[in-house]
Amino acid sequence: MDYRKFLAKTESVVLPYLGGGTVDTATRRLRITTPVAPGWWRFELRGRDAIAREPAGPEGLEGLPRVRGYLWGTRLVREGAVAEPLELMPEEQPPVLAPVSARRWHDGALLFDGVEFEGEAEDQARRAMEEGHPLSSVKGVSAPLRAAFGYVLLEAASRTLGIRFVPAEARTRVQAIAEKGRAEAEECLRTLLREREAHQRALVARQERALTSVLVVEAHEWDQSRQRTQTRPGDISRAEAALHRAGARLLNHRWLSGNQLEVTYAFMEERFISIVDANSLQVVDAGVCLAGADSEVTLESLPSVIREAIDTGVLVVTRYG
Repeated sequence: MDYRKFLAKTESVVLPYLGGGTVDTATRRLRITTPVAPGWWRFELRGRDAIAREPAGPEGLEGLPRVRGYLWGTRLVREGAVAEPLELMPEEQPPVLAPVSARRWHDGALLFDGVEFEGEAEDQARRAMEEGHPLSSVKGVSAPLRAAFGYVLLEAASRTLGIRFVPAEARTRVQAIAEKGRAEAEECLRTLLREREAHQRALVARQERALTSVLVVEAHEWDQSRQRTQTRPGDISRAEAALHRAGARLLNHRWLSGNQLEVTYAFMEERFISIVDANSLQVVDAGVCLAGADSEVTLESLPSVIREAIDTGVLVVTRYG
């Protein structure tokens, strides 16, 4: 193949841009030469680059998988109480708990497609939410709608108590929250806070023990050796590949002192932040509670540990961006 001809070839195509440095077609990922506002754009493709030319209407959604659920903020809540971020929402926000549909783009993102016909269950659930009642007395409410209702209660309690949460931490609890009401939501958040505080105390204790056992023999030579072997700053490819093999997607990264790397990544419809050693990719701080076993996993094995924590309802996030 004459790669000069490939690189010189241009193509015009409409794609969704969600922010960041790349945009995806059905077959490849392209670099954005000049970032623009998120939305649908007509891009000029040149080799591996995509140049935004003008805003455009959505194209190519009809053949993509459809996902249905209920609206909670800017998330679609579907079966299994999974609350996925919805991209490219309309300017006029649909009502909370509205039934919505989305399309699964080639990179896995959910693109808003439209609001669907409402039935009696949605109206009754919204009325219960407005009056501060749980869903225990409302009949005919589907599991996804109950989950969305539970997340709404959690969000309101989170604002009042000042305790943050991510949906994956409460995925196994939202049905009970919807049935029992605000008190159950508050207890869920207080439980998360207690677990985070216990994690922080244990982390401080481990750091203090480590400081008392540090040997400083030949520290200068050790530092020089470390500098010779450390990963070159800016080389993020190994970390990105490790996350990709684990089914996660790198979103952002930041180099820290001591040749450590902070990585922000998407996994199971959530956003996580972890700190790893840049050379070995051994985890320094998982960003989730691992009962002190952070150093026993690597960046590639960490997502499977997170998956198990989500599935068993024990996920506790300790690092937020």
